[in-house]
Amino acid sequence: MNTIEVCLTHELIHHHELKGKIVVVTDVFRATSCIVSGLAKGVKAIKPVIEVEECLELQKQGYLAGGERHAQMIEGFDLDNSPFSYMETRSMGQKVAMTTTNGTLTINKSKEADEILAASFSNLSATASYLKNKGKDVLIVCAGWKGRPGLEDVLFGGALTLAMSDSHETEGDSTFLATAAYETAQSDLLSYLQRASHLKRLKKLGGKDIPYCLEIDLFDVVVKLNEESELVLAS
Repeated sequence: MNTIEVCLTHELIHHHELKGKIVVVTDVFRATSCIVSGLAKGVKAIKPVIEVEECLELQKQGYLAGGERHAQMIEGFDLDNSPFSYMETRSMGQKVAMTTTNGTLTINKSKEADEILAASFSNLSATASYLKNKGKDVLIVCAGWKGRPGLEDVLFGGALTLAMSDSHETEGDSTFLATAAYETAQSDLLSYLQRASHLKRLKKLGGKDIPYCLEIDLFDVVVKLNEESELVLAS
């Protein structure tokens, strides 16, 4: 039986073997929620990069520049880090260069894996079905916040693990922690997450991102990193 494991933050990724596995990167608040929403609604591709300067260079080549630093929009960028920005008409059919504090860094740190997916609650079931059909070991890497675990990402890790319990064997104490947390929180994720540190940071910005990012199965899509290091819909 294949295995599934949760890595609580990208700072712990070096403790895991990536080769031969599919890595699922999640950054619920808000990078992977933006990525899934944008691609599902018509964004052509999203290139995750680490540095702001690289995003700005790609912007000169015709990409839209999107992302954040410390949860704030970057000066000179076209898009911030709200899923609703990625679903605007101006984003449709465009390529986006994206950099975020945690999510795009985590994707780039996962490149030794056989395959990299980006996922959030909005495409939970589609991602689970895809992984079951692939028949490989899975590592869910939670982006977290500046090297520390983020409760929202851990909950997604638990949700995806439970969705795959019939095809993959749970491995590692962190995975048991994630599934136990999700089993407790699943009836009301928003209320449970009132204690989450990143949610408190985002509340200061206002808006409707938080409840939106916790909605399950909005889209029947799978997002993967292709050979050009761009995130696209899996065919």
